[in-house]
Amino acid sequence: MGKIRHICSMEQLNFKCYPFTIKNKENKRYIFDIIRKKEILLTPEEWVRQHCLRFLMEEKKYPIGLINVEKKIEIFGKPKRYDIVVFTKNGSVAILVECKSPKVEINQDVFDQIARYNLSIDSTYLMVTNGLKHVYCQMDYQAKAYHFLPELPSYSIDR
Repeated sequence: MGKIRHICSMEQLNFKCYPFTIKNKENKRYIFDIIRKKEILLTPEEWVRQHCLRFLMEEKKYPIGLINVEKKIEIFGKPKRYDIVVFTKNGSVAILVECKSPKVEINQDVFDQIARYNLSIDSTYLMVTNGLKHVYCQMDYQAKAYHFLPELPSYSIDR
């Protein structure tokens, strides 16, 4: 049941290799989530989520205190959970992220899911990733449209 420092030992993703703390317990692997401050069962989707969190913090410089993971929301009267939300310093939502397993194709159904979630969240930016492919867009609420982006903006203290 020893801890090991871990770099990219599961499936290689289209993110940098980040160090993670992994524990083996009862023939299952757990990864330490620095946002939720606990060990989480290491599934393919969780592997993607943990890489995405590190990408947001280390590459895009979003402060850890502005990031939320797997919180309940209500969509059309039904309870759901979003994967990652990044807030602005004034409390509005800057980024809504939907993470999928690398085996899940990023298609219209996945994009429709994040769009439904965003009806309750009103995020400025959306990100959908399966760890291999990342899709980013900016919402245009006036035109009721979204604009695809080559990348997410980095954190700005002015937002």
